[in-house]
Amino acid sequence: MEFEGVHTPIITPFDGADAIDLGALERLIEFQLDAGVAGLIPAGSTGEFYALTEHERLNLLRFVAERAKGRCVLTAGANAATTSEVIRFARAAGEYGYDAIMLAPPYYSLPAQDELLAHFRAVLKSVDIPIVLYNFPARAGVEIGYQVLDGLAEEKNIVAIKESSGDINRLYAIRQRYQGRIQLVCGGDDQAFDYVAWGTKAWICGAANVAPAQHVSLWNDGCRGDFEASRRTMERVMPLVQSMEGGKYIQKAKYGVELAGLPAGHARAPLLPLSRQEKAEFAAVFEIATANCT
Repeated sequence: MEFEGVHTPIITPFDGADAIDLGALERLIEFQLDAGVAGLIPAGSTGEFYALTEHERLNLLRFVAERAKGRCVLTAGANAATTSEVIRFARAAGEYGYDAIMLAPPYYSLPAQDELLAHFRAVLKSVDIPIVLYNFPARAGVEIGYQVLDGLAEEKNIVAIKESSGDINRLYAIRQRYQGRIQLVCGGDDQAFDYVAWGTKAWICGAANVAPAQHVSLWNDGCRGDFEASRRTMERVMPLVQSMEGGKYIQKAKYGVELAGLPAGHARAPLLPLSRQEKAEFAAVFEIATANCT
């Protein structure tokens, strides 16, 4: 399996009663597909997987599969704190027809590299579904190091790694060490132009919730070799990306969806709403990012 294009880890909209707003979610799915995204990823970190009950997560995965299956690549966020929980969500994703699952290190427990390798191998033994690893040590607290990748490189169901460490050296090293075995996927929105210039084919992009057409244009132009057009779009979206990466990512993703004309609702506690000033500042960079783009 090879990933191409922009894949959006979609937000989870909530209504005023703090329930998942399925109507808003359906509108978001259509908004994304109409903009040309290649794939959707529900129940990722941008989708507040950590704040959902097991019942909510399963219903979310089922609903997205029912609405979008066959129209794009579907990857299920299957992260959890324990190996057994991850296996349950991975099996459910397979039952619902997902094309792949995405896995970061289990949060909070801070597994050592040998423990992390054992964790991924346990999932591999329990399910037969392609796996996208997710390296984001700033969130997980643990890096998916080369010891782990070396141990997984020959596994047929380890198909890709979303690289969100921000360390540009990992771009070069992963390409060199694992080319043809583990596909490198851009996971740092502020480094997208660097990744596409180095021949990366896919981008898992949280900021695409907010401005999917612009991110698709940026990426597709770069993949076609039109780096001047890609760079121009990157310059427009960079202030938005930097704002999101600078803090309150989920709140800004949801507010950006609202600025795009769709309901998104609140972020669940402990996250707080954006202040009036934060909204004004984000609205300004949103306007820059989305101006004059068809």
